[in-house]
Amino acid sequence: MTYEKNLKTVTAYLPFSLRNAVNNVKKLPDNLQEIHLIINKPLILHTPYKSYFINYDYALTDTIGENLINVSKSEIEETFTSICEYSVYSKQNEITGGFITLSGGNRAGICGTAVNRNNDIYNIRDISSLNIRIANEVKDCAKILLSKINLDKGVLICGAPCSGKTTILRDLARLLSYKNRVSLIDTRLELAGCNKGEPQFDVGLSDVFTSYSKRAGFEHAVRCMSPEIIICDEISGEDIAAVNYAQKSGVKVIASAHCRNKNEMLNNPDLSKLIKNRCFSSVVFLKDRENIGHVSRIISGDMLYG
Repeated sequence: MTYEKNLKTVTAYLPFSLRNAVNNVKKLPDNLQEIHLIINKPLILHTPYKSYFINYDYALTDTIGENLINVSKSEIEETFTSICEYSVYSKQNEITGGFITLSGGNRAGICGTAVNRNNDIYNIRDISSLNIRIANEVKDCAKILLSKINLDKGVLICGAPCSGKTTILRDLARLLSYKNRVSLIDTRLELAGCNKGEPQFDVGLSDVFTSYSKRAGFEHAVRCMSPEIIICDEISGEDIAAVNYAQKSGVKVIASAHCRNKNEMLNNPDLSKLIKNRCFSSVVFLKDRENIGHVSRIISGDMLYG
């Protein structure tokens, strides 16, 4: 789905008043990433560089002031019901994870009051803000990177939030799947963005494990699909065992992590452990959100500890 179609899909979830405001802006930014709704606050349009508000003349401004289009409580509630496809109960598992995946691979982050049960979030009520991210697939963005990384073992893609890690991983899955057996562990529905079982992004011939935890996804993939490569997003401490299990089974792992540079990575005890275990033959660092998907540095895994 193209960016223009995704933008149209996303605005369709908004109440008429907010949808009308966005659609009547004389010129929306070409790099619009998110539409952010906060109860009783101005409607916000986020780009990688700055955030904008909409005034009553349907003009954009980056300054808080009067005559801005605000979001009411009822508009938050209406939008939330809409993104749940008018069946909040059916989206309960996604809601407790803090987001809902929309058609086209778009997604809506949810903020409100957590309802806890046995130290786990059971529900989120009194929704106070919604952040709708507009999907933007960039095919071949990983083509040059693929020619430069070492795939002998695994690859770790590092970067700050919104630096393009997921976009790079998605394209790597697509490119690699035509010559390798690839399993994609899409825990948070960001990589393939499956809607009713159908990937909304082009991930090639990858087998997609949707909403699986990393542990379950890795185990099911290795046992059932015989992958050569497993790709996943945002590894953390609880995923170390899954990565080790895959690699002991002869499967390469390509994953991402939130860290901006080598020092941040090595100061993270979980990532540092994976590096010390020689889990990755290449570590890729991306530039910031203003240079989405651009590589700043590639380091050999062996060079990190010598």
